[in-house]
Amino acid sequence: MHIPVGHRAGKHGTMARRAMRVLLELERRMTTKKTTPTDTPGRPSREEAEEAVRTLLRWAGDNPQREGLLDTPARVVRAYEEFFAGYNVEPREILARTFSEVDGYDEMIVLKDIRFESYCEHHMVPIIGRAHVAYLPEHRVVGISKLARLVDAFAKRLQIQEKMTVQIADTLNEVLQPKGVGVILEASHQCMSTRGVHKAGVEMVTSRMLGTFRSDASTRREFLSIVNSPTSVSVANT
Repeated sequence: MHIPVGHRAGKHGTMARRAMRVLLELERRMTTKKTTPTDTPGRPSREEAEEAVRTLLRWAGDNPQREGLLDTPARVVRAYEEFFAGYNVEPREILARTFSEVDGYDEMIVLKDIRFESYCEHHMVPIIGRAHVAYLPEHRVVGISKLARLVDAFAKRLQIQEKMTVQIADTLNEVLQPKGVGVILEASHQCMSTRGVHKAGVEMVTSRMLGTFRSDASTRREFLSIVNSPTSVSVANT
């Protein structure tokens, strides 16, 4: 059967465009793959990190060779590995395992008072606070420990509270695709309490509401009511 030249060229052109899209997607995945401490380009060695601590000690006016400071550089680097462990975690993978068999449960799921410790990206001093995370499931739910792990994945990085709030809410919304998501963070910032204006006891509150939590005032009120209600959980002795 004779195929018109124009038609054949159009078909081949479509195939070429599809192939190009596949190649571009492969390239994107390769260039955005998760990195680890050993494969991050330009990452200093442990020895270089410890020497940087010694430099700061000398800059502060102390002697890194005195007995009390000899092991300090190694201790600081180990502490930083824990403080910033979130850089080695892909947050979306935390939510990868979900459950669809929930016997028709379609009410709000809230995990409140999740303690977190983060670090201000401006001064590298602690941000300590509580996270309240809620979502209204559509088809899938996730284990409650995963919500706490999601908070930690973003907290254990250099942060500002506003950005961290958005990251938690948006990741939960993108992966679970629920009817809505609500996230509230309450935290004290040592960059404000131990330096600068020296205002201790001050807390910053940030929130992000998506889906029904944003469009439906009653859903938002229910979430805020749960967050603000006192929690009392007791276990009877047997």
